[in-house]
Amino acid sequence: MRTTDFLRPTKRLALTTTLIAIAGISTGCVSQQEYDKLWETNRSLTNRNSTLQSQLDAMNSSNSQLQGSAGDAQSVINRLNGENQQLRNQLSASQNAYGQLEDRLGSLQMVTLDPATDRALSDLAGKYPSLIIYDSDHGMLRFASDLTFSSGSDEVQSPAMDSLKTLANVLTSGAAANYDIQIVGHTDNQKISSGTAKRHPTNMHLSAHRAISVRNALGNAGVPWNRMEAAGWGEHRPVVANNDGKGTAANRRVEIFLVPSTYTEVESTQATPTNPAAVRQIEERPRVDVDPMK
Repeated sequence: MRTTDFLRPTKRLALTTTLIAIAGISTGCVSQQEYDKLWETNRSLTNRNSTLQSQLDAMNSSNSQLQGSAGDAQSVINRLNGENQQLRNQLSASQNAYGQLEDRLGSLQMVTLDPATDRALSDLAGKYPSLIIYDSDHGMLRFASDLTFSSGSDEVQSPAMDSLKTLANVLTSGAAANYDIQIVGHTDNQKISSGTAKRHPTNMHLSAHRAISVRNALGNAGVPWNRMEAAGWGEHRPVVANNDGKGTAANRRVEIFLVPSTYTEVESTQATPTNPAAVRQIEERPRVDVDPMK
C-alpha cells in the first residue's frame, strides 16, 4: 500500500471530525470543552498529516539517490577488483623473488678456515685495526680503500703495503698455503673525475685496477700467482647505502677471500725431442721468411 493511500483516510478522518465539531456547535449540543478537545485532535491530525508527507518526500528522494548511486557502486566494485588483482600479482612476484633468494642463500657455502689460519688473520686485523676488518665467517679480510690508496689512484700506499707483506707471510706458511685467494675491489657511486678518468675511465675500472695492485703486492711478496685472482665490482655491491654527492667511505674497499684451492697442476703437452740428432736438425734448419701479405 502506498503512503498516499494511508494519508487519504487520515485526511478524511480529520475532515469528518471537523464537520462533527461544527455540527455540534451549530446545534448547541457540544460543550466548549468537547469542542476544544475536537479542535485539538483535528490540529494534531493535520500536523501528523504534514509530518507523514515530509517523510514520504524524503523517502522518495532517498530512493532516487540510491538508484542513481547503483551505477557508481558497480564502478567502485570493478575498480577494487582490479586493484585486488594487481596486489595478488605483486604478492606472487614477491613470493617468487623470496624463493629465489632462499635458493641463493642455500647455495652459499660458509668458509671455515683452519684454526691456525683463522687466528693468524685475526691477529693481522688486530695489528692494523683502522685498515683491516676480518670476517671469520666468510674467510675475508676487508681493506679500507681510503687508507690503502690515494683518492682516484690504484697505487698501494706504504702503510697498506706493510700489512700486505705481513699477509703474504701468513698466506705462504702452514695450512694457509692450501687456500686460493680472491681479491675483489669496490667503489662508491661517486663519478670518476676527469683527471682519474685518464687511467680509470669508470668505477669498474678503478675497482678492478686496485684489486690487481693488491694482487701484485702479494705476488711480489711471495704468494704464488696461480693461487690469486683479481676482480672489480665498481659501485654495484655497496655494503651501506651510498651518500649521494658526498661519497661513502665504507663502500670504497678491497676484499680478500680465502677459499678452498681448485688448482690442479697440469703437465706440459709440448713434445720435446729426445734424439740429439733430431735436435741438431731442428736447430740447423734454414729459416724461411714468410711475407704475411701474401
